[in-house]
Amino acid sequence: MIWKWSVMLLISISLLHGEYILKQSYRVKSKIDMMPKNKVEDMHCIPQDPSYYADQIKPVSSKEQKALDEEFNERYFYPWDMSSLDIPREDFGWEERFVTKKPIYRENGKIIPPLIYRKWLYNANMDEVDTKGYKAITIRRTDVKALPTSTAFYRDPRKIGEGFPFDYNQNSAYHINIPLYVSHFSKDKKWAFVRGSYTFGWVKVTDIALVDDKFIEAFKNGRYAMVIKDNIRLYRNKNPVSLVKIGALFSISKEGKYYLVATRDRQGRAHATKVSIRENGLLAAKPLPFTSKNVAYIARQFYNEPYGWGGSYECRDCSATTRDFLGVFGIFLERNSSKQAREGKKRIPIAGLNKSYKKQKIIQEAEPFRSLLYVPGHIVLYLGQYKGEPVIMHTYWGIRKTDGSKLITGRTIITSTEPGKERPDIREQSKLINTLQSIVCF
Repeated sequence: MIWKWSVMLLISISLLHGEYILKQSYRVKSKIDMMPKNKVEDMHCIPQDPSYYADQIKPVSSKEQKALDEEFNERYFYPWDMSSLDIPREDFGWEERFVTKKPIYRENGKIIPPLIYRKWLYNANMDEVDTKGYKAITIRRTDVKALPTSTAFYRDPRKIGEGFPFDYNQNSAYHINIPLYVSHFSKDKKWAFVRGSYTFGWVKVTDIALVDDKFIEAFKNGRYAMVIKDNIRLYRNKNPVSLVKIGALFSISKEGKYYLVATRDRQGRAHATKVSIRENGLLAAKPLPFTSKNVAYIARQFYNEPYGWGGSYECRDCSATTRDFLGVFGIFLERNSSKQAREGKKRIPIAGLNKSYKKQKIIQEAEPFRSLLYVPGHIVLYLGQYKGEPVIMHTYWGIRKTDGSKLITGRTIITSTEPGKERPDIREQSKLINTLQSIVCF
């Protein structure tokens, strides 16, 4: 039986009893906050408040937004409808190839020997793929790993663009309350290989709970709210349970009187538990209306957040920023930039256009606060125009220089499509405007 999950009996901690409260809080600073944060001229001469651009949005009818939101809900809860794992064959095995074909390193520059990574591969227990088929849910914000280990691994830190913070074991991060399909467990029973709504990988068993039909009926009830204040926190009896970021979804009780969060009992089973909120402005029924006031309010909270590769250090990378921003308004996006580039109602190619015509095309075709601009490896949110220049908000690691290194910006910034254009050491062919390939419209 599904509930005879012996490991749960040994390592679970009951979260069922006690009072759960969502409160304003903050992200605890870490070494990611110590990274360089260079500025470019755009950040001085282009308005840095998203509200400046918000009046440029085009109205979205309630009917259109409702249709988008219904699709969001369908895709969000899809893992609970799965009967077998549906990860494409080409997406499997990259992590094994990554650690075996070239040396991998610790942050301090020491090579990780085969004896270590072979243990990780053995622990992955891939012969057991799709043997469980359990349905589950995250009970806190949790990292999604490429291999069942908390150990970070890098390419050679001495090389440009490698080393910290680019931990290749950090595949992504899940919000609290993410539905999951459980494929199987690691040999040590500490990790579960899962498929969530927007990515897949290994999560700690202690960060999830198994759901049954009763839980699904209570939680998947068609009434949902989205977090609209970044870096709030869930507490149980004044003890912190999880950081909660914009983009996290909570169910609303059928009576409409309170919110529900997934908690877990000692047997590892999920329970839909009441959450108290004693402050205004933390959650809102989804989808949040797509208005000038709302888009400015939500966008402003992403500004200046440190760049967190794969959601590491409780921060975001470029695709997590676009996903969480648009999710509030009922638009679903997957994990990485390449998959997000295939979304939308319309995709307009702009690769190969000269610089001036490409800018005109962006202004003519992209819709402020609901269009993305894509270049392989990076994706940005189009905000509108300023003095005839397209303006974007993006979580940007850095700008390529002529010597191959990067001028590290390392956070979410607002720029033109030519950040750093005033600097003679910025590589012309690497400027965003010259590499952007498509406009993705919703």
